[in-house]
Amino acid sequence: MLFNSVIFIFAFLPVTYFVYWRLKTKTSRYIWLTATGYVFYGWWNAKFCLLMLFSTLVSYIAGRAILSANTQIQKKRAMLIAVVIDLTLLGFFKYYNFFIDSVAAVFSAAGAPIPITHLNIILPVGISFYTFHTMSYVIDAYRGVIKPTKNFFEFSCYVSLFSQLVAGPIVRFRQIEDDLENIDKSNQFAKIEEGISIFLIGLSKKVLIADSIATIIDPAFKNAGLMGTEGSWLLALGYTYQLYFDFSGYSDMAVGLGLMFGIRIPQNFNSPYKAVSISDFWRRWHISLSTWLRDYLYIPLGGNRRGEVRTHVNLLITMLLGGLWHGANWTFIVWGAFHGVLLTINNLFKNHVSIQLPKFIGQFITFLCVVIGWVYFRSEILGHANAVIDKMFSMQSGLLPQPVGSLVGFIFIAGLIAHIAPNTMELKHRWRPAMAYVFAGLFLLCMFRIIANENSPFLYFQF
Repeated sequence: MLFNSVIFIFAFLPVTYFVYWRLKTKTSRYIWLTATGYVFYGWWNAKFCLLMLFSTLVSYIAGRAILSANTQIQKKRAMLIAVVIDLTLLGFFKYYNFFIDSVAAVFSAAGAPIPITHLNIILPVGISFYTFHTMSYVIDAYRGVIKPTKNFFEFSCYVSLFSQLVAGPIVRFRQIEDDLENIDKSNQFAKIEEGISIFLIGLSKKVLIADSIATIIDPAFKNAGLMGTEGSWLLALGYTYQLYFDFSGYSDMAVGLGLMFGIRIPQNFNSPYKAVSISDFWRRWHISLSTWLRDYLYIPLGGNRRGEVRTHVNLLITMLLGGLWHGANWTFIVWGAFHGVLLTINNLFKNHVSIQLPKFIGQFITFLCVVIGWVYFRSEILGHANAVIDKMFSMQSGLLPQPVGSLVGFIFIAGLIAHIAPNTMELKHRWRPAMAYVFAGLFLLCMFRIIANENSPFLYFQF
């Protein structure tokens, strides 16, 4: 089910909301949010609900085992078993075919080709997100950051919460623990205006900006080889803004929906295209993933505590695995390596060069690097990405995406919002009459577009 669908907006959400606020006890609300989460997830493919349930059971049992363990060794064993199971499931569904293809390519390059057999594996939507939810839970329980809950339905509600289930943010249990513990005391109307406002802004980002750009650049990317320099830049810039407004739109909707149910989901984007350095970009972009990688991968590897060389190695490993998390494709690995190298250069510059770049130059260089990286992120084959980048930096004639005037207009509007305007969380969400008319107009525009066009999945569903 999609947030930007008629069935969600006019059926699922009203029913879920109305029933939820009629329930009065903690457990009844946990059960209702769990059940609606499974309905929401199962709308796509019901059989994968069993996979999510299995992952939930494993991590819940591990949490209880950690809670009752008498020794640190017992706690570590419970944590490791749960993490290994989660990673095994994620690895099988997401990386099995990629792994055997890569092994076969190595043997073929060595002159000893081997036969391979692909499995007909369907990647479960959201598996990367809920796996990171459950892993963070058991790791935090082992570290003593949280006390594992004894209430299975509280934990299952956390894992299957529909607002952040299939594309994040990657919410840690401790970030919403207080709201879950006091779920029976939450006020229905305390955050309703803010919740609806943030949801509508996110819906508008997705439907009116991201999808409008997508209708032009998606067909054009199929003919990327025929594009010239101008066309290649328009494709790269178009995707840069499409991805931002698509994913930040989803994250806004998740935050807004959470507030409507009395649960404060953390901000996932903080004006990333205003970043003055690549490290600043990663403090602003997909915040829940970048902080997850920092806390559960980069710091355990040693972080910056073991000298400059080891710091750079840790950065590269973290970003390589961050790229691989996004998908089983060498383009994602190259994208992750590219950002790892950029972060290393950024650290070297910061540590060894006393020159302070003007803010606008830092923003320009950072944005340019990010745009180049997105070309790899968008491409299915490395050769295609290299060809587009080559055209971007060498004057070549060719086609332009059509209608080019509309694309330039959408890029201009998206650029103004992304680089100059305050982000969603910086706005004051107060329903004054004028603002109510604006939101009503945006909602109607979104509905016209949703009804007139097929539902458009969010880009991060594929990750």
